[in-house]
Amino acid sequence: MNIFDTDKSFGIITILLHWIMAFLIIGLFALGAYMVTLTYYDPWYNGALWWHDFLGMVVFGLLIIRIAWMLNNTHPTPLTSYKKIEITAAKYAHILFYILLLIICISGYLISTAKGAGIEIFNGFNIPSLITLRETQADVVGKIHEIAVYILLALFIVHVTAALKHHYFDKDITLVRILNPMKPKEKTK
Repeated sequence: MNIFDTDKSFGIITILLHWIMAFLIIGLFALGAYMVTLTYYDPWYNGALWWHDFLGMVVFGLLIIRIAWMLNNTHPTPLTSYKKIEITAAKYAHILFYILLLIICISGYLISTAKGAGIEIFNGFNIPSLITLRETQADVVGKIHEIAVYILLALFIVHVTAALKHHYFDKDITLVRILNPMKPKEKTK
């Protein structure tokens, strides 16, 4: 089992970061979609908000770790069966994932701290409000947050579709590399 990425496959750390973040982000999207249906007086309003803030901060922490890990690690080389356009599209899609996630995490933080209060993660542990821009901060940044989330959702659908295309139609190891930290043998058409 590889801990680090190699030129043939992803290591266990990359795989765990990928899947933990994927499930957390899907959960955050579902929770956010549910939250917008709640009124301020709904008994679950504050609980849902706390979980959304908490999980959002976890994703932000994992994102920083993931970016640092990616910048200091080997990357699997593209398969010989890949077309040049697939390599380019994958490269820019992954960069866009990171940019969107940064925008979403930062805007989420700015929404939650818009009134000057920090984000309480655990009893006694508070992430302070560092920036309060204006009175309408939550509304303006909330719109940015929402738009970035929907762009991320569209990119996620394209990403999953591409992975399934590689697995079922091209019959290559693209999906296997992000599921299994072993050294898979390259299959071509």
